Amino acid sequence: MTDWHFYEPAQGHSLRHDPLNAIVAPRPIGWISTVSNDGVRNLAPYSFFNLFSYKPPIVGFCSLGAKDSLANARDTGEFVWNLATRELAEAMNASAAMAPAHVDEFELAKLETLPSAKVRPARVAASPVQFECVVTQIVQLEAQGGAALAAWLVLGEAVAIHIDRQLITNGVYQTAQARPILRGGGPADYFEIGAGQLFTLERPGD
Repeated sequence: MTDWHFYEPAQGHSLRHDPLNAIVAPRPIGWISTVSNDGVRNLAPYSFFNLFSYKPPIVGFCSLGAKDSLANARDTGEFVWNLATRELAEAMNASAAMAPAHVDEFELAKLETLPSAKVRPARVAASPVQFECVVTQIVQLEAQGGAALAAWLVLGEAVAIHIDRQLITNGVYQTAQARPILRGGGPADYFEIGAGQLFTLERPGD
C-alpha cells in the first residue's frame, strides 16, 4: 500500500525542498535572446518553456518577475529561442546571472552571435537550433479567485527556424544527436538527452 506524502500547496509542502519543479521535470530550457529598444542585447534561460502549437508553431516562456526578457519582448514584440545543449551548458548558466539591464549577457557568457533573418534579436551562434519569434500574446497569470501573480507567459510564433544540417538524417531531425539539456528540480539539477534514453511506442490505430 502506498505511503503518500500529502500536502496542500497553499499550506506549504513540509519538505526540505519544494518538490513541484522536480516532479514536473525534466523541462526544456527557454534560452531566450531579446534586444531592448535602445539596442542592448539580452540573453537568459527560462525553465518554464515549451511548444504549444504546431501550425503555426507557437512557443512560450514564463517570466517569474518582471525581467528584462519580458520587458524587451513586450516593447519590441520579438524574441529568439536558442536550443541549449550539453556543450553550451556552462555558457547557458553564465547567462543566468542577475545582471543589470545594461549588461550584454552574450558578452558575459563569451558567446558569439549571428543575425536573425526576420527579427532583431541575435541568435546564439553555437546553438544548433534557433527559432525567430514574433510575440502573439503576453498573459499575466492569475491564481484561483483572480489574484494577479508576478508571472507572465510570453507566447510567440516562430516565423523563421534555423537547424544545423548535421542534425538531419534522411529528412528527420535527430533529437538525441543535439544532446539537448533539460532543467531538473533541484537548484543545480539538469538532465541531458542521449540516444540511450530513446524508446518507441506506436499509438493505437496508427
